[in-house]
Amino acid sequence: MPGIVGIITKRPRPWAQKQLKEMVAVLLHEPNYISSTWDDESLGVYAGWAARKNSFADEMPLKHDGKDRVLLFSGEEYSGPRTADGPAAEGRAPQRKGPCYLLQRAQEEADFPRSLNGRFHGLLADRSAGLTLLFNDRFGMHRLYYHQAADAFYFAVEAKAILAVVPELRHVDGRGLGEFISCGCVLENRTLFPGISVLPPGSAWVFRNGKIEDKGTYFEPSEWENQTPLEPGSYYEELRGVFAARLPRYFDSREPVAISLTGGLDTRMIMAWAKAEPGSLPSYTFGGPYRDCQDVIIARKVASICRQPHQVIPVGREFLSHFAELAERTIYLSDGCAPVNRAADLYANRIAAEIAPVRMTGNYGSEILRRLRAFKPVTPKAGLFCPEFHTQIDRARQTYVRQLDGHAVTFTAFRQAPWYQYGLLSLEQTQLTLRSPFLDNELVRTAFRAPNASIPKSDIFEDNEDCSRLIADGSPALHRLRTDRGLGGEPGSWTTPIARGYQEFTFRAEYAYDYGMPQWLVRIDHALSPLHLEKLFLGRHKFCHYRVWYRDQLSDYVRQILLDSRSLARPYVDRKALESTVERHVKGQTNSTTEIHRLLTLELLHRLFVDAN
Repeated sequence: MPGIVGIITKRPRPWAQKQLKEMVAVLLHEPNYISSTWDDESLGVYAGWAARKNSFADEMPLKHDGKDRVLLFSGEEYSGPRTADGPAAEGRAPQRKGPCYLLQRAQEEADFPRSLNGRFHGLLADRSAGLTLLFNDRFGMHRLYYHQAADAFYFAVEAKAILAVVPELRHVDGRGLGEFISCGCVLENRTLFPGISVLPPGSAWVFRNGKIEDKGTYFEPSEWENQTPLEPGSYYEELRGVFAARLPRYFDSREPVAISLTGGLDTRMIMAWAKAEPGSLPSYTFGGPYRDCQDVIIARKVASICRQPHQVIPVGREFLSHFAELAERTIYLSDGCAPVNRAADLYANRIAAEIAPVRMTGNYGSEILRRLRAFKPVTPKAGLFCPEFHTQIDRARQTYVRQLDGHAVTFTAFRQAPWYQYGLLSLEQTQLTLRSPFLDNELVRTAFRAPNASIPKSDIFEDNEDCSRLIADGSPALHRLRTDRGLGGEPGSWTTPIARGYQEFTFRAEYAYDYGMPQWLVRIDHALSPLHLEKLFLGRHKFCHYRVWYRDQLSDYVRQILLDSRSLARPYVDRKALESTVERHVKGQTNSTTEIHRLLTLELLHRLFVDAN
């Protein structure tokens, strides 16, 4: 993924430059990446970066005229308009200002980077003061890994860049492994690799003379938690004002922008307020092999109402034929943070990047505005993991429960997003630039002021009123269109409850037939397999169907990886239980989809990052 890497040390310059060169080389995943390095021996700073050509941060490093200050910045920033002041040349659009203003901010603002807004990280070197500042965004979404050794401090946008030069870290941490198996991610800014941690959100770490001086922060969530809640009417007015004012900044780009549409509320809020000229905003939706899912059906209607082009990116036979390569690439690119089933997202985003290099999404909308919890601990299949390892799994559940204490928006924005949702983001960002207005600083700050904002969604299940109203105020025509779950539609229509009930039934039926199929039903489905019942249930709401794929098209791959002698010898699994889990699933006797996701992910992670030692 594009970002920065580096070493802060007092060791000799030739040694540091050699290490840095190896770290930068790890980041160069795609032909359109550009890279370079910068160092200052007096500060003990050796830094490099990779960026997608023509992206916001492809002009590094930024240097003051006197060259006393140097800024390396990665990511995007939305605190203000980013087009040049004054009229454009005849027949041409205003030119993008680029990131050069950031260095001026760094010179003028004593609390830099507090005023910045976006997903980013960076390094600011001040030669005159002998100081170096390492920082990231307040949500920690443009991740920086770090390792603090006795004689050097390593930092990198990807953990494998550190592993490349510190190979003794190529081990899997037991606690992190337990959290990954239980929660699908590692918690509390730790990683799967002992000795490698994640820079906490809102960090501003200061280094002097090649050594760390202060592990400070420039922002704490308590600043937003302590705001006075608003009454429902006042809250909606502030939310609408902030959303309408901030959204245009996310479309401000020197690169083409397209939007990935779904059938839900979040992308529809964007379309309702984007006010794009007809034909100017390409859109697309990921589709599956069985039929047009609700996302595709409704996205077409949304695009038609807004008079924008739309196309479907199919995830089917071709994807499955390349699954082995895509699965390995998914684990490698994301440092194991994205599981193998996200290989479908890697495939689809590769195609999306050909449509436009910038992808607008509704990601994080439900989590921020409706306090949706996207993950929770799960108990793995009994007997699959060795008894002594269950201590780590139980510990993971306890850690998760502790993280729920406090404000609901704090959990979704500052814990769930950078820990759990980061995995998919890290994968997508290797292919294109991903944008979402729902992690805008002002929008999240406003969400903290919602009535009952501290209460998680599980206690206010139908909390869609503000989002629905926002769509109605932006585009009445879009508001009259039902969502994929049957919400909305013509006010007062007698068919609305029926439509919603039908869509909810098909949604739950598809889940029950796919990921969530109970074991007793698997046996019945296996007995009726000649009838191909999956064609009746699957594809109405989802475009990936791994229970069936692992059983049929991908069965050889699953056996090849998980029944290999290396996989069966891993110390945390029970060999006989693993063999039984795989064979019974591919024969259609049980449903072990989630377990196979985890096991394939961990095995590939071992082969790519640990066995390579």
